[in-house]
Amino acid sequence: MPSTPARHLPSAAVVYHPLKTDLPALRTAVAFRERQSGWAPTRWYETSADDAGIAAARSAIADGASVVLASGGDGTVRAVSEVLRGSRTPLAIVPQGTGNLLARNLGVPLGRFDESVRAAFVGANRRIDLGVLKIVREDASESEHVFLVLAGMGLDARTISATKATLKKRLGWLAYVDAGVRTMLTDRPLQIHYSVDGAPVKPLSVYTVMIGNCGLMPGGVLLIPDAEIDDGKLDVVALRPLGAFSWLRIWNKIGWENGVLRKSKAGRRIIDLVNDTKSVSYTRATRYALAVPRPEPIQLDGDDFGLAVAARGEVDPGALTVRVLPEWSPRV
Repeated sequence: MPSTPARHLPSAAVVYHPLKTDLPALRTAVAFRERQSGWAPTRWYETSADDAGIAAARSAIADGASVVLASGGDGTVRAVSEVLRGSRTPLAIVPQGTGNLLARNLGVPLGRFDESVRAAFVGANRRIDLGVLKIVREDASESEHVFLVLAGMGLDARTISATKATLKKRLGWLAYVDAGVRTMLTDRPLQIHYSVDGAPVKPLSVYTVMIGNCGLMPGGVLLIPDAEIDDGKLDVVALRPLGAFSWLRIWNKIGWENGVLRKSKAGRRIIDLVNDTKSVSYTRATRYALAVPRPEPIQLDGDDFGLAVAARGEVDPGALTVRVLPEWSPRV
């Protein structure tokens, strides 16, 4: 009697940041779901100081992973996403970092990685866009990186560049407040030249310009209210200096209008009546290019990417598959 071929079982892979991951607890949660789902043994891949997760994720794919869990901060999630870009292998996020930006925008519960693990094994697939940024250095060299939520130049990037690692580890995303205040005291407007979807180049004076794939920031701040993570578009926000009360106007726009008024129909009517696009302006694009006269810090998803003299961003629609649970919703 011919033997029955062994059934091929799906298997998970975990790419984890060793300093940010509660490894024993995560192993326990994964082992439970693995047994419950009848999957093959999970493979584990550790990141290192020299590799944020790209080499580890490549190994996971080469070993035939059915789903890749990224356990760590935004840097780990971004590195794994870069490898999974354009593939059919889904990403499951186990948020363990400071900002957890993509996790917030997908509604992944923070501090409850058992739910993230459950999503990896029994969740639904959702295709989302990726931002792709080409960074140009002073020596004309170029490098390309993906971003999941936001890339920026100006006050945001200067703040991230000035954030002390020890304070970030102790206070989390609140450490950016300390650096932000210190940066604002000496900050100067940034003179940029920009182009939207290949249109003629225009000059602009800004505090900061950010290219967004989705709009929710730590603390529940809705920076870009109309941004959608799967609409095939990027949303660019420019914060512009217009006199002594600029920051009050900017906070009114982001904190009050986006965070409070926009949640009700009556509030949205008020916004339409008093809409002020001078201090905070929004632009929707598939491609956005900018250049600055001198090297400036640039950030991707809250991580410092050094100095740049130009950047070109574009959207890669539906390039990443993520595992989610139906009850998740963004933490607005």
